[in-house]
Amino acid sequence: MRRPKNPLKKIFKQRIYYFFEVLIIFLGIFIFMLIPTFLLPFFIDFNSIIFEPLFFILRAAIIIVAIPLFLYLANFIMESQRKKLILEEDISPSKNFLTLFNITKKNFKYQLLYGILLLFLIFIPLDFFTYLFLPDTLSYMSIVLNPMDELSFNSYFMESYYVFLLSVIIIQISVAIFEETLFRGFLANRGSDYFKKMSAVIITSFVFGLGHFSYIFTISSIGLPIIFPIIWFLQTFLVGIILAMLVLRRHWIFPVIFAHAVNNIITAHSIWNFIHGNDFSFMSFIVYVPLLIISIILFVWQFSRIKESLSLGFKEFISYFKKDNEMGEGWLKKIVRIMMDFLFGLIIFIMVIIIL
Repeated sequence: MRRPKNPLKKIFKQRIYYFFEVLIIFLGIFIFMLIPTFLLPFFIDFNSIIFEPLFFILRAAIIIVAIPLFLYLANFIMESQRKKLILEEDISPSKNFLTLFNITKKNFKYQLLYGILLLFLIFIPLDFFTYLFLPDTLSYMSIVLNPMDELSFNSYFMESYYVFLLSVIIIQISVAIFEETLFRGFLANRGSDYFKKMSAVIITSFVFGLGHFSYIFTISSIGLPIIFPIIWFLQTFLVGIILAMLVLRRHWIFPVIFAHAVNNIITAHSIWNFIHGNDFSFMSFIVYVPLLIISIILFVWQFSRIKESLSLGFKEFISYFKKDNEMGEGWLKKIVRIMMDFLFGLIIFIMVIIIL
């Protein structure tokens, strides 16, 4: 196979064209997001208990509509310029995106199984041991989410339990749909068309982690220990890698939405209990200990499947740090590629903050 004359030039061009496509889609999402941001308050009072759930439902619906629409537009605008940079045949990026949501009778049970395994083997143990060994994490989260602020979208944490329960189910399902559609469904999935899969995984997971670290820049976090946003970043960066690898390998998005949503609902219960004066030991014995027992049972039951997935995942992850012989990489070009991935991840994160 003939090696490219200048692999760094191709690596850079792949990421530049990906960046411009991301910019087009982000601007499209921004335009569509003006609907709930500015029109919804005209019809429903901001302080109404239904405002927040409805706002998040609209965000989730809008992103599913906006991404394929503007992917089609971006493909029309950029098709001739970036044809040589796409790794695989790129007939319809919009269709490729929408097939992520395909659930059939044949594959539903497998998608649900993967969602349950993600929830019980990744999310729940990670959160439980974080809260157990760093109990002030809940205090930090309850402060930076700022539920008592008049303009906060987290005021449902201050409501009575039944209002909170209904709100948190609707909101966190919507949040999971929004975030997984954006980060795994679009950024990672589309990035894998432009460059190697693990580069797409690392870039989007870095953006996802920075999104949670960014709470450090909020007014409510002033004076709080920096260790908590760092831990939040590391958690979400790691989880983002696992979720993105699963989506790209299976081309399913339901499992990650399911696991993300259910975990957010459980975490929100921990925060609600903390805000309302209940110690974490209450959530630990009532919720987390039973869930951890289920985690152990699932681990034993699905051990062969888990072992195979871990083996494949580890090999894919390690391959990211090896030289790409197809691109004619030496050790210096490999380091530049990795640095470039994190740089573009940072740039995309800044775009997320500014535009979305």
